[in-house]
Amino acid sequence: MNSARENEREQVLALARAAKEVARNIAMLTTDAKNRVLLAAADALEQQATRILTANAQDIQDGRAAGYPESFIDRLALSQERIAGIAGGLRQVAALPDPVGDVLSGKTLPNGIRMQQVRVPLGVMGMVYEARPNVTVDAFGLALKSGNVALLRGSKSARHSNTVLVEILQETLVAHGLPAAAVQLLPCETHDSVQDLITARGLVDLVIPRGGAKLIEAVVTNATVPTIETGVGNCHFYIDHDCDLDQAISMLLNGKTRRVSVCNATETVLLDTKLDDVAKRSVVAALQAAGVTVHGDVETLGCDIEATEEDWATEYLSMDIALAEVDGVQGAIEHIARWSSGHTEGIATRNIQTAQTFATAVDSAAVMINASTAWTDGEQYGFGAEIGISTQKLHARGPMALPELTSTKWILTGNGHTRP
Repeated sequence: MNSARENEREQVLALARAAKEVARNIAMLTTDAKNRVLLAAADALEQQATRILTANAQDIQDGRAAGYPESFIDRLALSQERIAGIAGGLRQVAALPDPVGDVLSGKTLPNGIRMQQVRVPLGVMGMVYEARPNVTVDAFGLALKSGNVALLRGSKSARHSNTVLVEILQETLVAHGLPAAAVQLLPCETHDSVQDLITARGLVDLVIPRGGAKLIEAVVTNATVPTIETGVGNCHFYIDHDCDLDQAISMLLNGKTRRVSVCNATETVLLDTKLDDVAKRSVVAALQAAGVTVHGDVETLGCDIEATEEDWATEYLSMDIALAEVDGVQGAIEHIARWSSGHTEGIATRNIQTAQTFATAVDSAAVMINASTAWTDGEQYGFGAEIGISTQKLHARGPMALPELTSTKWILTGNGHTRP
């Protein structure tokens, strides 16, 4: 290992040790103390928007020079409106109930010992993420409210934005008598720092990757620290023959075009073979009129590009969509079972039994019945800012907010009890 590599590794471990040292103090903060910091941080972000936007402009300039696609630039870009939204997310988190200390269950044993299962912070929470500077603030806010310390490894593409955001958050912490180490930004010059974070057993309690499939796979495969898999969204929307077609098209367009760079965007539309040809072509035409390139049956349905199996597995994050015909709801369920990433699937139907069959058989984190896939979002669920969408089954699934960033412990209270 060369000296530069050794220095980087030691820097990551030093930051992790600093996080571990302050974790107990952060875990013991009162709800009022945490809320005061969150509200002050929200104000500081809005007050220093010019500072943030100057740094973000440098990231965008560097990104375009590097040839990043516009969908990536959109995920990277901040604006006055987006900064206001980020600050609003912190205020929402401040308004939410504090999960720490919640009693989930309890009873008194026949011998008189009282048992309680209580929510407690996880400790040091590592985040590995790409672009999206808003994740920096979201992670801080949710970590602090749930009594955790945030150790952040953002991407090199957003380093100027992330640096300024973390500086503002640390300045707010210090102004309230709290350690700056409650949120820290790891070096991002090489990918090695990710490996250093995800193997820091004993210092880091949990790592959450948020980004593309390659990033998530690399973290989940190589981590020795517990991880939660999030984010990849190959989301499907099935249009049943028994539906309100105008309504179905409206939901489809919302899921596809509202914001193509997010993980809840619709990437595949499934058409019931029982729909007549006019209906099928109207779906294709509506997508094309909205500027979407349709990958499907060119000859029969008038799609733009002939679809291949690669399309069924693709999370486009662009103005592209795959389109397939399936044999009713069972065909849709089978297609989704084979190709879905387990994020969100939707159905348009007027048949209650069909909707129930779809909801029961589809094994994804979220199922939308007569609603756009865009609704899979922690803020829309009423959770405040989310840390990500978990597509695994343990220990959390779907939008991860405050309760999902806690664990539990058992507290037993006796009166001099000894065990025979």
